[in-house]
Amino acid sequence: MDWISNTPYTGNPPKIIHGTTTVGLIVDRYTILAADKRATAGMLIASRTVKKIVRLTDYSAMTISGLVADAQTLADIVREEARLYELTNGIRLSIKGIATLLSNILFSSKWFPYLVQLIVGGFDNKPRLYTLDPYGSLTEEKYTATGSGSPVAYGVLEDSYREDLSLEEAIKIAVSAVKSAIRRDVATGDGVDVVIISKDLYEERFIPFKG
Repeated sequence: MDWISNTPYTGNPPKIIHGTTTVGLIVDRYTILAADKRATAGMLIASRTVKKIVRLTDYSAMTISGLVADAQTLADIVREEARLYELTNGIRLSIKGIATLLSNILFSSKWFPYLVQLIVGGFDNKPRLYTLDPYGSLTEEKYTATGSGSPVAYGVLEDSYREDLSLEEAIKIAVSAVKSAIRRDVATGDGVDVVIISKDLYEERFIPFKG
């Protein structure tokens, strides 16, 4: 996660460097999101206490990899659109609907893109998990990772993920994936935030990193 970007737009697709590690996975009736706490500005550690999992609604959240300001703007848009949809239609906007809305915004801005890569997760009639790139490409996943530490995190997820994991086992794997990235990626660090979402449940946890 980067606070600023000093690279001018040249008309070519930007080189996106996401200094962070975020992961998401689905088990049983739960969506689990996890992310580290470090924000960087170039080589500077700008903050050690950033929340990279943003609550969108009572039943959904997204993880942030990329520029903070861009991600905050997108989160504000989605919150208001989800609230308007529920007031207008009397039902909640689905997780796919939230992800599709973000996809449409990102695609429509492709010439001047939001410099983010997002994981959207939550629960409507079942747990759901989506990944979006800066140009709006949208994929539904059982587990996923984003950011500069994602290659390391994916190794842990690929090796350990099973659909029959218990909730606590799945949380441990998500935390382990981020902690593995912390050990190898200098832009990732300072503990792990975890969010667990299910029907009538939105729970936040913090797990410190002790080396």
